[in-house]
Amino acid sequence: MELRSNAPTGPIEQRWDKHRFDMKLVNPANKRKYSIIMVGSGLAGGSGAATLAELGYNVSCFCYQDSPRRAHSIAAQGGINAAKNYRNDGDSIYRLFYDTVKGGDFRARESNVYRLAQVSVNIIDQMVAQGVPFAREYGGLLDNRSFGGAQVSRTFYARGQTGQQLLLGAYQQLERQIGLGKVKMYPRHEMLELITIDGRARGIVTRDMTTGKVESHLADAVCLATGGYGNVFYLSTNAKGCNTTANWRAYKKGAAFANPCYTQIHPTCIPVSGDHQSKLTLMSESLRNDGRVWVPKKKGDTRKPADIPEDERDYYLERKYPSFGNLAPRDIASRAAKEACDDGRGVGPGGKGVYLDFADAIKRLGSHAIAEKYGNLFEMYERITDENPYKQPMRIYPAVHYTMGGLWVDYNLQSTIPGLHVLGEANFSDHGANRLGASALMQGLADGYFIIPYTIGHYLASNKLEKITTDHPEVKKAEAAVTDRINKFLSINGKRSPTSFHRELGKIMWEYCGMARNDAGLKTALEKIPALREEFWKDVKVLGDGFSLNQSLEMAGRVADFLELGELMCLDALERKESAGGHYRTEYQDEGEAKRDDANFCHVAAWEYAGEGKKPIRNIEPLDFEYVHLATRSYK
Repeated sequence: MELRSNAPTGPIEQRWDKHRFDMKLVNPANKRKYSIIMVGSGLAGGSGAATLAELGYNVSCFCYQDSPRRAHSIAAQGGINAAKNYRNDGDSIYRLFYDTVKGGDFRARESNVYRLAQVSVNIIDQMVAQGVPFAREYGGLLDNRSFGGAQVSRTFYARGQTGQQLLLGAYQQLERQIGLGKVKMYPRHEMLELITIDGRARGIVTRDMTTGKVESHLADAVCLATGGYGNVFYLSTNAKGCNTTANWRAYKKGAAFANPCYTQIHPTCIPVSGDHQSKLTLMSESLRNDGRVWVPKKKGDTRKPADIPEDERDYYLERKYPSFGNLAPRDIASRAAKEACDDGRGVGPGGKGVYLDFADAIKRLGSHAIAEKYGNLFEMYERITDENPYKQPMRIYPAVHYTMGGLWVDYNLQSTIPGLHVLGEANFSDHGANRLGASALMQGLADGYFIIPYTIGHYLASNKLEKITTDHPEVKKAEAAVTDRINKFLSINGKRSPTSFHRELGKIMWEYCGMARNDAGLKTALEKIPALREEFWKDVKVLGDGFSLNQSLEMAGRVADFLELGELMCLDALERKESAGGHYRTEYQDEGEAKRDDANFCHVAAWEYAGEGKKPIRNIEPLDFEYVHLATRSYK
């Protein structure tokens, strides 16, 4: 497999403009002759579908939720980055580019990251024009706050519900195009197969989740904007429906899967409370602007936080990383919390928590000011824990959040399958080994509003695409594969629920491929996961039938794919013999800090499916750093 990044050359600040000029265009009158499938309706999918329809293309948009408004982008809390420099504190497009490359531990493609920083300024203008109610300062300008991994304030926000407000902005534009007849919306439809003809992506096979009907949908190009795969860990901050099935179907049809081991662990989540839980809840990183993270200095100290004097508290992030303090990047803050708890200084049940304390901020600013900034987050925390964070510190602990890995894409967001483009968290491209906070919304909207409309036009204008119908043999073959898979699930009639397998897989993944990995643990996981998968195909119990609403069947399909992806993640982590960002191998560290091996691993690992039962092929795309020179990543 040849990995061509197709990244332009020349001065980095001119690359995207030059590339746009060099790309082929589709005549406005000809755009209505082309059809495009968009799978996913979150920020990347919703904005992409709306923009492509606005340009004149005929778009079909699919989501498994009952409405595009329920896409998981709605759960994002803290903000969206943009290099506007409203605070006049030294920000710039170049600094956002630098911070993102450094934050990703030098494992991202420079050209892509610079373009992301470049278009970030346009995103804010676009969303303000759509009516997104960003917070404002006294003088009326948009407000900014700080986020981890940056020493400037560049994060625009709408209290603790930024994702919801941005999604509503994209959603109203999508609905406008639906009303105009340029977008046909398919809610409650799950993609279960990718259709490729002559090596190109030409459609998808879906199952109507209400009626059970399996049907094919054809187009001139396909876009996947289906989010991340953090639910492979079972417990994560992702919505329960988030899955890897669309990406995994594409991987098995020839799309390379890049850096699957790069998983982001978010440091500020409500700790696990028991085996009854099916998901975890995020507490926005923005809280670390005013909240101070600490644990008792003394091991096993079970006193109430108010009873622990100041000199007996360890504000460990402020102590270890004085330049960034509580706003150290997520991977570093997460490992520091784990280290404190492993040292016996954790708080709460089982010692699996640290304090996020707002007492100083409330004393300095008043509770009213804190409520204005974070009120809905405080309310959410109290509803879940029955503890008042205005009166006592929050208890937090790291949890799986975002996945930096995903389908490999080139500069045009095209996968290794021609015609298959991948947007947002579903691709691997911009965050390297660690995503800085408030960059996910930025990437999703950049891909949907400002990148895919250009690059997909270049693909369509550069290729002569024959007309196909649902009678094509490859279409029938894809449909049969879906039907056979459904029938197989229903025929096993074992004794265990899909969820029980999912929970067991999650424990294996968290134990051996979570915050800390090592050679022995990863090899253990690579023995346990295939055995669990074998048991799954012998003993899973899928209730109901395939001709109606059947959540047991949906779950079985998703868990089956997670069981395969989990193995690939562990394999990728085992092969990458270094520590970088969220990939932390205990054998490769320098006094607890991640230790990269640039001589051997300064590349993207893109895995190629080799067939059932065969070890996948590891391909590499070398990474060159021309503008941000390789250096030890330090936030001290």
